[in-house]
Amino acid sequence: MKVLHPRPDMDEKINLAEFAHKLSSTKDDSAVTRQKEDAEADWKLQDTAGSMDPLGNRTGPRELLGPAGPPVLGGSGKRVKMADKLADRIRAMGLNDTVEWYPVMSPEWPGEVRLYEVEKVLFHGKSKYQELLVFQSAKHGKVAILDGQLQLSEKDEFAYQEMLTHLPLCSIQNPKKVLLVGGGDGGVLREISRHSSVEQIDICEIDQMVIDVYKQFFPDIAVGHEDPRVNVYISDGIAFLKAVPEGTYDVIILDAFESMAGRLDLCCAPPTGRQSTLRNLSIPLDTENNGVAKGPPKFYNSQIHAAAFCLPSFAKKVAGTKF
Repeated sequence: MKVLHPRPDMDEKINLAEFAHKLSSTKDDSAVTRQKEDAEADWKLQDTAGSMDPLGNRTGPRELLGPAGPPVLGGSGKRVKMADKLADRIRAMGLNDTVEWYPVMSPEWPGEVRLYEVEKVLFHGKSKYQELLVFQSAKHGKVAILDGQLQLSEKDEFAYQEMLTHLPLCSIQNPKKVLLVGGGDGGVLREISRHSSVEQIDICEIDQMVIDVYKQFFPDIAVGHEDPRVNVYISDGIAFLKAVPEGTYDVIILDAFESMAGRLDLCCAPPTGRQSTLRNLSIPLDTENNGVAKGPPKFYNSQIHAAAFCLPSFAKKVAGTKF
């Protein structure tokens, strides 16, 4: 599998020797530096013109000599650094037509890179807050990448949106006011719209670009914005929460990356006066009421609600009596 895949009709050629040199440029000690230099000396690229076969593999004079692929230095720690640099470099090159695979790395998957086959880049833009990339993938529909991290894909976004929404909303009696922090894509709004008891849905999203891009490229997700109960506030979520009087909302849902969650002094229980736990299914979801969604839930149901709080034996052992 090739991550970098120049197409035969492209004039641009990737200088693999330069690529390897940049990947290997770390602030290592002298011993590792000498190891790096020796490895680079062995990993040479003959810079004469070559050709490509129908599968995109280089043939002819332009081929790698020496070890296959860039050198990996200094044991497992350095190997992770090299993987990080490789993904960053490929990601930087992933916005032109010479790259077919987009790599996604996450702290949740240490030592792993997840690759998505790119058919077409649909949008790439930067606001003053973040960078957003949307591409058509081969197997997951349209994919959204926010600041280099996977935000969602059309193929499986429903599982995340439904669980994030219905676990809290089905755990208390008749929630009426709901605040969503983040979630400008509209998917959680779509799921909140299924709850007829809700009278007011406020969303605080910091970046108007996110809302606009999702409305253009993900209409089945952004449909949540069409619910007449929705009020949109373009603002910083932390500042918004600090300004809201305690007890204003029955449910507050945070749809943001972990980095933002760490800045919020929020507990997981419902606001004061509506004490409950998410594991208590209070009101089963009415699957006949789809709100602005185009069909019933694809993932969530009462059995899934209960199962969400069940752990396998090995996890119970690690977690102890807390769970």
